[in-house]
Amino acid sequence: MRRLLAVVLLALTGASHAAIQTQEIPYTSADGTKLVGYYAYDDAIKGPRPGVVVVHEWWGLNDYAKRRARDLAGLGYSALAIDMYGDGKNTEHPKDALAFMQAALKDGKAASARFQAGLDLLKKQPQTDPDKLAAIGYCFGGKVVLDAARQGVPLAGVVSFHGALVTNTPATPGSVKAKILVEHGALDSMVTEDNVTAFKSEMDKAGAKYEFVSLDGAKHGFSNPDADRLSHGEHGGPDIGYNKEADEKSWADMQKFFKKIFG
Repeated sequence: MRRLLAVVLLALTGASHAAIQTQEIPYTSADGTKLVGYYAYDDAIKGPRPGVVVVHEWWGLNDYAKRRARDLAGLGYSALAIDMYGDGKNTEHPKDALAFMQAALKDGKAASARFQAGLDLLKKQPQTDPDKLAAIGYCFGGKVVLDAARQGVPLAGVVSFHGALVTNTPATPGSVKAKILVEHGALDSMVTEDNVTAFKSEMDKAGAKYEFVSLDGAKHGFSNPDADRLSHGEHGGPDIGYNKEADEKSWADMQKFFKKIFG
């Protein structure tokens, strides 16, 4: 009995010390842009585990993107929310968000380099298995991860949540190495039916392995609980809205997807 109690106490003590660890890590892109990443992992897990890059919405590296990194850490992944704008800047003003996004996408090579810098940083973390990597992105970030897949970045998979589907660098036959999951809101007014049709045609012609999920009743931004507030902010807002059912369904789809690609 004493031995059993000792084992139980030891287990409880160990559990009390296990927690999601987070830290901000400065890094630099190839073009010299100063960036800051938000890294999260579960210290109860020993040894390397699959790594996932998180790419923020057009608002920038805000609390929502960081929360998703923590959520992934809680699922057992090594997660890094990367910075595509520089200095970790973010906003709740649509005009500023649009300006940040347009500046980041103005030079396609620079945008790709910023994504790669974040991926390289994640690979360097001792908790990351560099042979098991994926990326997820929201809104603007969805476009970023889809473009990474189009360009053949060596990832096991990418997941786009209410992401933009248009691109200036379309996939070519054989260029897509990563498996792709797209979680799209059926009521997303920012992504037209023509965009959806063109994306599917592009992926089919490229021979990509992809799954496209259309979520009934969901608008752009459906995964972010702040979307309703941001759509009616003092500055006016875009046509976005939170949908709890779509949020939970898409997150569950992502988990199944990761189990398939990581084994």
